[in-house]
Formats: sequence, structure tokens, C-alpha cells
Amino acid sequence: ACFRLLCSLLLPALFLSGILCICLVVLLWGVRLWIQRKKQLSSAGRDGKRPLLVAFFHPYCNAGGGGERVLWCAIRTLQKKYRNVTCVVYTGDRDATGEEIVEGAFRRFNIKLIHPVKFVFLEKRFLVEASLYPHFTLLGQSLGSVFLGWEALLKCVPDIYIDSMGYAFTIPLFKYLGGCRVGCYVHYPTISTDMLSVVRNQDTRFNNAAFITSSPLVSKFKLVYYYFFAFMYGLVGSCSDVVMVNSSWTLNHILSLWRAGACTSVVYPPCDVQTFLDIPLEVEKSTTEYSIVSVSQFRPEKDHPLQIRAFAKLLKEKRVGQQPSLKLILIGGCRNQQDEERVNNLKCLCEELGVSDDVIFRINIPFEELKRHLAEATIGLHTMWNEHFGIGVVECMAAGTVILAHNSGGPKLDIVVPHEGRVTGFLAEDEDSYAETMACIFSLSPEKRLEIRENARRSVHRFSDQHFEDTFLLSVEPLFK
Repeated sequence: ACFRLLCSLLLPALFLSGILCICLVVLLWGVRLWIQRKKQLSSAGRDGKRPLLVAFFHPYCNAGGGGERVLWCAIRTLQKKYRNVTCVVYTGDRDATGEEIVEGAFRRFNIKLIHPVKFVFLEKRFLVEASLYPHFTLLGQSLGSVFLGWEALLKCVPDIYIDSMGYAFTIPLFKYLGGCRVGCYVHYPTISTDMLSVVRNQDTRFNNAAFITSSPLVSKFKLVYYYFFAFMYGLVGSCSDVVMVNSSWTLNHILSLWRAGACTSVVYPPCDVQTFLDIPLEVEKSTTEYSIVSVSQFRPEKDHPLQIRAFAKLLKEKRVGQQPSLKLILIGGCRNQQDEERVNNLKCLCEELGVSDDVIFRINIPFEELKRHLAEATIGLHTMWNEHFGIGVVECMAAGTVILAHNSGGPKLDIVVPHEGRVTGFLAEDEDSYAETMACIFSLSPEKRLEIRENARRSVHRFSDQHFEDTFLLSVEPLFK
């Protein structure tokens, strides 16, 4: 009787599930055909010839970070190589015109495009804002990116789709519904094995609050959520036809999560090293003021508070006798109101520590001013834990500053490494080691500092625009076949 009852409940449920699955497949197939039809109707040019549409998904393309430099260099590289290609950028920067965005790329990065770019302005960018999801942020932003990707796909169906900002959940959408060849450039894995270990070990960080670390039960729940998310992230990422990563650190994580080794390669981001190498390198003249410069966007993971605290500690220990005065110059881009609030909080921290007069904030500055600050600086400072690469680190080294970066991620594995057996810079981990290492750099003779600066300059040629162009074209070649 029980068996009969079970069958009478189970069989209709299985039948209904099967019908629903078939309906879903038919619906998705119908949507795909409709999108393909839409593409055919809208794509023919005036002369009847159809240009190849290569679309970059970059909702914050008008921000001034390293990811944006990669975007504009990638577009310029494709324009140089392929004549019958139209580059499209999906962006949410509706407060600027296409001309203003292109002008901003030239002003900030010294990148001039060869042909015009088509901009597709998206209205639902708020769906990928972290502030919208106080809890389950990774999942919320990822699902939000699917809706944003759907808006992008409806507005323009490309032939080749490249996610250049880390929204991997949009990849299956463009591949299976849009019928596109898909690739991505991964700056930073959305989730990494390091993040899993932070939760597992109950460490408090900017993305792992104290109330979570203090509760074993909540920590276990977050760990299960992270493992589920890592599985989903691996699933969507493995749909890519071409995967480019920006460093050895990112490569290791993406290989373990996506398991797509055959189509994955390291493409170091393009750093405008030549422009910085043009700065004359000389032994420092005797001066009454030294500057320490930090170049990075005002985002929480960049850990500007660590820079300010280490600098305050250095000042406290150095204010003895007639030593030169020191200035900390924080240069970076502000993308939104949250970033601006972060800058205000940093200014409050400076007041708290009594270093307001010695810390200078320079926000969204032109390229020439950035270059001048780096030319005058003695130390280039970087404090992000597990920075995926670190374009700012390379720029500091090329400009001739003595770099002091975090002992992790890209700086540790790829950038601040010995060149021909010689020191190219320094690494530190916490407030004490940063303050101590800065004091050590200032205690070196100008001649010794010059030697380190020269070694660093010689080592950065492998991060040039030309090297990026060669490796990028080699990686994306399968998408154009």
C-alpha cells in the first residue's frame, strides 16, 4: 500500500518535472533563435558587408583603475590588428558621453584609440553595486550581473563577447543564448581559495566581519555558502572559450576553480612603462622633504588605513633631530559616493593620528600630474593583501621610486622579484614591518637607492604595452577563427 502511494505521488511529480524541463529547454531555444534573428536584422552595414562585433562587458569603463587601462589597450590592440572589427563597450557610465569616456582614457592613461568605439549604455548597473547586497554580496552581485548582461544582450548581440571586468556569470548567457564566441580577462577571481581559508580560520578582514569570526556556527554557514558559490563560479567560468589571467597568483586560483587549463593563459596587464622610463633617473640631491606615493583606487581591499597607520608610526619614530620632513601622497580614483565616503574616513583617520598636515589626497588626477608625483617620490607604497597583479606597483618601479609592496599575490610572485639576482624593491606585511622598511629605505645612501631603482627599471620591460599586445592577440586568436 505504501509503495503504491509512493508511486502515485512520485510518478506524476517526475512527469511534471520532465514536462517543465522540456518547456524550459524549448523556451530557451526559442529565446536563442529570437536573439539570433534580431542580430541578423540589425547587423548589416551600409555596403551590405557586416563588421565583426567584439563586445567588452565593462560596466565601470570610465573609472581610472588598472582594469580600465587593460580595456582600452585591448581595444586599441584589436583595432590595430583587425580591419573589419567594430568594438563595443557595455557600460553603466550614463553620466558621461562616449566622447568624454574616450577623452578620459587618453587623459588618464595616455591611450589614443585608432577608430571610434560603439558604447551601449546600460540602465541597470545598480544591480551590481555591492551596497545593494549588505549580506550574500557575492551571490547578489553575480545574479545582478546576469540581469545586467541580459539588458546588454538585448541592446546589442555581438559575435565575440569578452568579459573584461570579472562578471563570469554573464558568460553562459552570451554563449548559449547569444550564440557568441566568449572570452574573459580575469583581474581577480570573484572567490578564491584564500577567501575560503580566511573564513575557515575565522580571520577578521574587510570581507569577513568580526560578528562572523566570533561565531563558529555562522562561520560554518558562511563556509558552506562560499563552497557552493565557488562550485557555481567554476561552472560558469568553464564555459569560456578563451581565459586570460593577469598574474601567476590569479592563474593558480582560476585553474583550481575553473579547470579550463587548455584555454587559459597569463597575459600581464599593459603598464605604460615607457612613459615612466622617460623620467630621468639621477642620484637624489640633498633635500629637506621626501615623499612617499601610493597609487591605487580608493577601494576597501587596497587598505589605505594601513598606509596611514604605518606612516604615522614612521613619523613618530623619525621626528628626532634635523631629519628631512616626510609627506605621504595618496593618489587614486573615486568611482562613486562610497569611494568618496571612504576618502573622508581616511581624512578623519589622519586627524585622529595627528598626521593631517603630512598626508595629501590627490583624487582622479590627470596623467601628467601622476607622472610628476612619481618622478619626485622616493618610495612607492602599496598595501593590498593578495593584490592580483599591481599595475601601480609596476608604474612606481618604472618611474624610479623604491617600491614597498605587500608580501603576497602578484607583487610577491611576479613583480617585486630579483632581476638578474639583484634587489628590485621591498615587501612588508603589517604596520610595524611597513614602518620599519620605510625607515630602512630612507637610511640607505642615495647611491644604494639609485642601484635598486635601476634594477627595478630594468625588470619592468616584461610588463610593457608591446608585450601585452603580443600575448593578448595570441590568446584571443581562437575567437577570431
